[in-house]
Amino acid sequence: MEAPVAPHVPGESGTSLRITVHSPDQMLELGRRLAKLLRAGDLVMLNGELGAGKTTLTRGLGEGLGVRGAVTSPTFVIARVHPPLGEGPPLVHVDAYRLGGGLDEMEDLDLDVSLPDSVIVVEWGEGKVEELTDDRLNVVIHRAVGDTTDEVRHVSVTGLGERWGSVELGVLSA
Repeated sequence: MEAPVAPHVPGESGTSLRITVHSPDQMLELGRRLAKLLRAGDLVMLNGELGAGKTTLTRGLGEGLGVRGAVTSPTFVIARVHPPLGEGPPLVHVDAYRLGGGLDEMEDLDLDVSLPDSVIVVEWGEGKVEELTDDRLNVVIHRAVGDTTDEVRHVSVTGLGERWGSVELGVLSA
């Protein structure tokens, strides 16, 4: 992974970091590094085009958190819970792609109940889960679109709220 373009920039929108990832293995490693920063009560929103690497990043998070079960896309089941193998928090992995809008439609998932004790990762969560908490990590993965085999991804990580105000995101690009 290349050095961040904008390491740990405090501001109104929180702290931000941009990282260039060149392969799925590097995306997995980014997920493992990010897991070291996460704790129970954290909400991570993942956004990006189809095939951008959201589930690959989440697989790395699962490895880094030490959770049970293979982390795969929950597109058709909407959500999967991966219990911890040790002392860490469970990982709740949600794919909101097929859900229309707002937290109301996601109410049956009880994310508000799970949040204090879990790390919740929501793919396609923008505009749907922000009401859960003011403290969240927003990850946007950009990739070339169209007929391409380009594996380069540009990942923007923004920490919002008090929780992320003092977290050094620069460790993600180490």
